[in-house]
Amino acid sequence: MDALSLFGLFAVTAMMACYALEHKSRWFVLGFALSCGLGSVYGFLQGAWPFGVVEVVWMFVAVHRWMTYKSN
Repeated sequence: MDALSLFGLFAVTAMMACYALEHKSRWFVLGFALSCGLGSVYGFLQGAWPFGVVEVVWMFVAVHRWMTYKSN
């Protein structure tokens, strides 16, 4: 497995873990946003620009959710 694939694996794993834990803390929402950003970088570096664009959109959605997060 090359370095780019490992980077993509890390980004997607972090995204999944943070998404699963979002209900615990607003910081996991921010972690999800950051990992979406990493996923976007991976998509562009790999040459899959549609994936990169979608991940940027998800990143901005998650940042907005982090900024407006209200704990239960």
